[in-house]
Amino acid sequence: MPSPYRAIFAAPGTRAFSVAGFLGRMPLSMMGIGIVTMISQVTGRYGLAGALSATLAMSAAVLGPQISRLVDRHGQRRVLRPATLISLLAAAGLLLCVQFGAPDWTLFVFTAFVGCVPSLGAMTRARWANIYRGEARQLHTAYSWESIVDEVCFIFGPIISIGLSTVWFPEAGPLLAGVFLAIGVFWLTAQRATEPAPHPREGHSGGSALRSPGLQILTLAFVATGAVFGSVDVVTVAFAQEQGHKAAASLVLAVYALGSCVAGAVFGLLHLKGDPSRRWLVGVCAMAVSMIPLLLAGNLPLLAVALFVAGLSIAPTMVTTMALVEAHVPQTKLTEGMTWTGTGLAIGVALGSSAAGWVVDASGAESAYVVPVLSGAVAVAVALLGFRRLGRPAPTREGQREQDEHTGVAGAGVGERRDDGQPVA
Repeated sequence: MPSPYRAIFAAPGTRAFSVAGFLGRMPLSMMGIGIVTMISQVTGRYGLAGALSATLAMSAAVLGPQISRLVDRHGQRRVLRPATLISLLAAAGLLLCVQFGAPDWTLFVFTAFVGCVPSLGAMTRARWANIYRGEARQLHTAYSWESIVDEVCFIFGPIISIGLSTVWFPEAGPLLAGVFLAIGVFWLTAQRATEPAPHPREGHSGGSALRSPGLQILTLAFVATGAVFGSVDVVTVAFAQEQGHKAAASLVLAVYALGSCVAGAVFGLLHLKGDPSRRWLVGVCAMAVSMIPLLLAGNLPLLAVALFVAGLSIAPTMVTTMALVEAHVPQTKLTEGMTWTGTGLAIGVALGSSAAGWVVDASGAESAYVVPVLSGAVAVAVALLGFRRLGRPAPTREGQREQDEHTGVAGAGVGERRDDGQPVA
């Protein structure tokens, strides 16, 4: 492991919560595609499968920030365990309904409650921020590591879920996703030493973290970015089917995630100076421009190359986004703030998937790559219009002064810049 990564794991407890977070994050890439595979295997109804997948995405998008907001107030252990139990019971109900041929409406009810699954990525990032608060270089590396973990999940999760459901039995993919979730959450919440302290009083004041103008811009941009991801997934599957190699779609999409994984690993080794909002804007623009070659890919090998290149801009942009969230959101609402970006992605994925499916049916897969191109253009427009909000020094974040007094942190105020150009957390 390169030395910057080895350095961040020198802090006690970091290895354990990172592994637990990885296991608990696997369902993020397994559950949705697992439900689609399960329903299509059992009923042959792809419309129902897609509707249930969209229900799961929208439910997680609505419930996720609320769960994270409760975590900021009451702590990870007190909130994550009950929320996870609800999600697991709902998943069990869904599998039983599928097994015994229950009416369709029961599938939607249970799928909606599966959306109680907590955002483990936000939970582990909050722990890194708690450990390395005020240390920009270490946080940069830690967020890069988390981005690598995300991409590893998206490389292997769908392959495992689809493979189990098609080779073993239809419910196997979602079932294993539930097992991963249970192990990850209960192991993570058992680690009290690295858990950020809750802020019951401060967490109630000032409303949602989304009131931050900077977070609003990041979330809106991530809705468009999610539309890029969702449409690329759908169109790539359709393109592979048109080419006569539908099974190769998972491998091509894995190459897309691999590009992001490689870029994230390299990005974490760098010690960048200057304004992170400018790096974020460049990253969003790079993601948008990288979609254009997809329109020209006439076969799967060329498409895989184009997607690998497109993936190179994802992780650096995500890492910079987390740094900006940390700079613009009060420490008492950090977990909620990080979850809102994931919510934006989830909403965008649902919208992008739907739009891409419609265009595929109307004009064919190759033409449908215009959807991620247009989605990228929307992301750039949002980023350009909101850039000044991100570039401004963040106002003193509510609750931060009081927390600093209790923890002995003194010196620069929030929104000021250190010598390395990073905003003070």
